[in-house]
Amino acid sequence: GGACVFTSEWNEFSQKTYRENFGSDHPLVGDIVPYEADQIPDHDVLLAGFPCQPFSIAGVSKKNALGRPHGFLDKTQGTLFFDVARIIAAKRPKAFLLENVKNLRSHDKGRTFDTIMDVLQNELKYKVQFRIIDGKHFVPQHRERILIVGFRDDVDFDFSALELPDVDLGPKLKTILHPEDGSEWDADGGRYIDATGKIHDKYTLTPKLWQYLQDYAAKHRAAGNGFGYGLVTGNNVSRTLSARYYKDGSEVLVSRGAKARPRRLTPRECARLMGFPDDFRIPVSDTQAYKQFGNSVVVPVMEAVAKHMRPYLLEMAESEKKTIKRNKAA
Repeated sequence: GGACVFTSEWNEFSQKTYRENFGSDHPLVGDIVPYEADQIPDHDVLLAGFPCQPFSIAGVSKKNALGRPHGFLDKTQGTLFFDVARIIAAKRPKAFLLENVKNLRSHDKGRTFDTIMDVLQNELKYKVQFRIIDGKHFVPQHRERILIVGFRDDVDFDFSALELPDVDLGPKLKTILHPEDGSEWDADGGRYIDATGKIHDKYTLTPKLWQYLQDYAAKHRAAGNGFGYGLVTGNNVSRTLSARYYKDGSEVLVSRGAKARPRRLTPRECARLMGFPDDFRIPVSDTQAYKQFGNSVVVPVMEAVAKHMRPYLLEMAESEKKTIKRNKAA
């Protein structure tokens, strides 16, 4: 029941995909860093992902002694989390939902995550909970991400109470792969499959690249390392799809039989692997599409968390209405 009022996305190709699918009925700006928080419309929920660059907290005591800005203004300056924090501080949304890689918790020996939680809880005064959720509860991909939820007011939100589908009963890759039996006769206007439903040859690895990946994996096996490609069939769950998938597709290669060269996923299969519906349009090149889906959230994970947050947001909205009504009566 919500409506988006503002979006920031710095990448021009991602902007193109966003506009193609979500229109332009609200501002879509580029880099958020120079954007003034007071220019952002009022909103109930802030959604954000941010890179976990190193957080420098050196020199806080010295700046404190000199009377210079401190708190999150000092601790997180130069990171995109700073921009999340300054917008929350200025707009005071009812809630926020932040997403990041699982390793955010251990980054810089835990100091990065401690700084983030300190800012959100102690400086911005939100009630914050986090949970690591694996996408394979919903899609055939092992993809662990940390989700951080914060509410401005005291509500009974309990992140641990969110029930997830049984991971052992989760979908397998065959649910997202092109069937190649002719039943998918006009998917994406023939961009990824031909008139018979077969996947275009360009998605099959070249002999040279396939040999390179096999040699690379053998070399690391001999050295006792775990590096190598991920070969899957329709009955498997894939590794995590990354933004570098366009380079060689090595983390998710679809087997075409023992003696045949494997293939990459098509961009449409990558979209499905992230939980996007088939009517989601892909207006960019394969390279850009691979980067975008490799950077994406798993859509049904976010939907499940949003549904879990929704009643508490409605509770806060109703309480707000009653307060306004009382104030008017007074």
